[in-house]
Amino acid sequence: MKTDIKVEVDRLAADPRITDYDFWRSLKNVNNEIFHIANSNEPIPFDMIRWRAILKQARMKRGHA
Repeated sequence: MKTDIKVEVDRLAADPRITDYDFWRSLKNVNNEIFHIANSNEPIPFDMIRWRAILKQARMKRGHA
């Protein structure tokens, strides 16, 4: 699983079609969705946690916090 995340991070960080704004907006959307699910006392899908980690790492790899 960790290798899959690293491969996806590297692929997304190197993709010139994805802008810094795209990363920021996608991460914000995922975080908002996780927040709403958590507030509804529902289980958070593991894929959402995984994608949040991927987006954060790809954004950091590009040099943005």
